[in-house]
Amino acid sequence: MTSRRIRTAGLGAVGLTAALLVPPAVVAEPAQGITWRDQEYWLEDYGVAEAWETTQGEGITIAVIDTGVDADHPGLEDAVIGGTDVSGGGDSEGSPVEQEYTEHGTLVASLAAGRGEDIEENEEEAEELAEFEELDELDDDEWDEWFDEFQESLEDTYGDDYDEIVDEEVLDEFYETRELPGMEELEEEADEDPDVPYSERPAGVVGVAPKAEILSISLVLEDPNPHGPGTEEQIAEAVTWAVDNGADIINMSIGSGVQDWPESWDEAFMHAEENDVLVVAAAGNRASGHFSVGAPATIPGVLTVAGVDEDRNISEDASSQGIAIDIAAASEPLVGALPEGGYANWNGTSGATPIVTGAAALVMAAHPGLSAAEVKHRLLASADSTGASGVDPEYGHGVLNVDEAVNGSVPEFNAGDYETLEDWIRVHRRAEDDEQPGHEDIPEDSGVVAGPDGEPREMPQASDIRTAQDWAGPVTVVAGGVLIVLLLLLATLHLLSRRNRS
Repeated sequence: MTSRRIRTAGLGAVGLTAALLVPPAVVAEPAQGITWRDQEYWLEDYGVAEAWETTQGEGITIAVIDTGVDADHPGLEDAVIGGTDVSGGGDSEGSPVEQEYTEHGTLVASLAAGRGEDIEENEEEAEELAEFEELDELDDDEWDEWFDEFQESLEDTYGDDYDEIVDEEVLDEFYETRELPGMEELEEEADEDPDVPYSERPAGVVGVAPKAEILSISLVLEDPNPHGPGTEEQIAEAVTWAVDNGADIINMSIGSGVQDWPESWDEAFMHAEENDVLVVAAAGNRASGHFSVGAPATIPGVLTVAGVDEDRNISEDASSQGIAIDIAAASEPLVGALPEGGYANWNGTSGATPIVTGAAALVMAAHPGLSAAEVKHRLLASADSTGASGVDPEYGHGVLNVDEAVNGSVPEFNAGDYETLEDWIRVHRRAEDDEQPGHEDIPEDSGVVAGPDGEPREMPQASDIRTAQDWAGPVTVVAGGVLIVLLLLLATLHLLSRRNRS
């Protein structure tokens, strides 16, 4: 049985001053662990399965800077090796902080390094699936009774408002057909391989780098933060902590609607650059009002991820655009793990980002001698070209190709092709750091009074100059004419004066 694929408005980048996430759609519980893996189309389409023949990310540590990760989720067993909280509202392990959309960090972590679930011994799951297979045998009264109990279970699990997060049309279709979407496909798969019972089939969500390890750094992205430090301070502290605690890659499925970033971030992101730590960030979501890529994805050196649908079309609702875009990956439809053992369908560049992060972990594991910039180069140089020639403002260098990034041949790395934060700071922060020129203070006994403060007068614009040129000629002609008339008048008066005297 495949779970209901419920569309969302776009779960993605979090605003730096307020949580702008759209909550993921939650689906029915029965037997869902058995079929989530089937929905991860990117594992085949993006060459992840082929790359796994070389590596699964062993020895690589990914820091997830987000709302916190549920390390006890069965699909993340042994994945989270440490963490911290920088918000003042969480615990020292980086567990989910109580806030709106607290599940976001767990969803992200599962796509980067989820382990899946071993359900070989989960007889309860198998029994639930068997129950769904026998629904056709119920008479109408028995079916109505079963369905009523099913709806009650949804209400018990998700509250009185479950109908707002569970798609009503899908629920109605289930009532009419007694089959959830995808049940037929799963049965066909079972028929093709009858020696593998449902209870032993791959389950849960598996990440792109299922043997990489996770550090969880929890934030509170609310303004103001009820627990203490603001977003600007939390981000800087989180990046620094990740670098100092052994992260090879930092995943930031968060973003803003502005391109600039606070100067206080310079030091933190320079710390990552100087320690050869790759930062991967979400481009942002149009559905959240972010039509252009915002910080931290605009920071030089950061690997910026856009989102595409299953057909590799750029997502209209879930992918901002701009010259900062580096690469695109799946952003809809997605699946992911929820705190306390659940799973959900969701959308957004927040999910595309950990897919690329997982791919970077595979490249690092397969090529341990590469720098962070060289890992980024392999990912971009091996991407499937899409969009306009060169670097497209929506797709960047193209769509992620994990197998090529790990195993393929790419053009030689040229450091000059990639801007660094160090170079950017030297050029753009220099004027701010230099002493500003100015006059010495006027002596008090000089008798000179300083003029009022104000901005210097602007230079005239080209349009103003053209306007001056337009009226200058006619005025000159008129003035000249008046002068001639005056001269003639004076001459006439002079002549009359002479005659009168004679």
